[in-house]
Amino acid sequence: MKKLILIFAAMALMNCKGNDEAPEDGVTNNEDSTLVDKAAGMLTEVKPVTLTLEQANKLAQLPLDCINVEYPNKLNQTLANKSEIGEPKELHPAFYGCFDWHSSVHGHWALVSLLKRFPDLKKEEEIREKLQQSLSEENIRQEVAYFSNEQEDSYERTYGWAWLLKLAEELHTWDDPLARELEQNLQPLTNLIVDKFKDFLPKLKYPIRVGEHTNTAFALSLAHDYAKATEKEDLKMLIEKRAKDFYLTDDNCPLTWEPSGFDFLSPCFEEIDIMRRVLPENAFRLWMEDFMPQLKNKDFDLEVAEVSDRSDGKLVHLDGLNFSRAWVMYGLANKYPKKYGHLKPLANEHVAYSFPNLVGDTYEGGHWLGTFALYALQQSIQEK
Repeated sequence: MKKLILIFAAMALMNCKGNDEAPEDGVTNNEDSTLVDKAAGMLTEVKPVTLTLEQANKLAQLPLDCINVEYPNKLNQTLANKSEIGEPKELHPAFYGCFDWHSSVHGHWALVSLLKRFPDLKKEEEIREKLQQSLSEENIRQEVAYFSNEQEDSYERTYGWAWLLKLAEELHTWDDPLARELEQNLQPLTNLIVDKFKDFLPKLKYPIRVGEHTNTAFALSLAHDYAKATEKEDLKMLIEKRAKDFYLTDDNCPLTWEPSGFDFLSPCFEEIDIMRRVLPENAFRLWMEDFMPQLKNKDFDLEVAEVSDRSDGKLVHLDGLNFSRAWVMYGLANKYPKKYGHLKPLANEHVAYSFPNLVGDTYEGGHWLGTFALYALQQSIQEK
């Protein structure tokens, strides 16, 4: 009966904004730093990682070190014939570095995001020059042409698509002349990706519930943020409808099945992240009672994902899982601090485990993990 009430409530409130514009109270970032030392059975103080100028400079260096590095490279290209074989920089003049297309895209996002928040970055001029070089009008035109190949219709679906819209959102919300230039240059590719989402989502009968790139909930979350920021109401409504179609009747998410060995996303947590965005508070509360009621318990605990070999490009995914779990818990705690504020120390624990391994690590993690760390640290900040 509760499920039926939730479904009808969500349908009735589909066009309502709810009260998700502000958190319940004024809890600020990093107030909670106590976590349980499971081995010793004692309380230990853990200092949360904060996004300071010093940390921003470190995080900026990671994409700077890879966005113009052409090899090694994983093209994920579908060849119609041998004439289509080309060098990464020829095929993707804007996003050829950082090992693969999507990592290059979110590496550019990281640079834009850091520069927007920290205009006094040590390498501010270099970052601006590299952004202008990568996101030129001609380069974006060639990227659009690549997506126009018939056999590449599903290229980077939907993970790379989502990060492209996150980059577009970051440019759109940055009050800087460079941002206006780059946003305009990127617009043809942004429009193409929006159209791809609009074409694909109605045809996707079942969501993809995995811990890697094709996870549907993750892509919907980033695309929803873009649609909301840019007031693309048709895309926003489509995402909200599809999220409810996919996830509204879900319950008892098997969190004990996670993580799988190569996960960098949590199927359970990513679902929470999108439903937090699309459901009004009362509907979300009812949904969470069925989906993952244990999260409201003050003693809820979740062990960090341990990485056995950071030189292995797949095993190091688990560092990403720690960051992505953290950004979901931060977002939930910030939006509903009275009910979920106790998740912040657990999120801090996940970040603290993986963050020290970012700088000076192997390229397998260095080409992308900085972005995940940055996104998690951003989500730790109290929404205004």
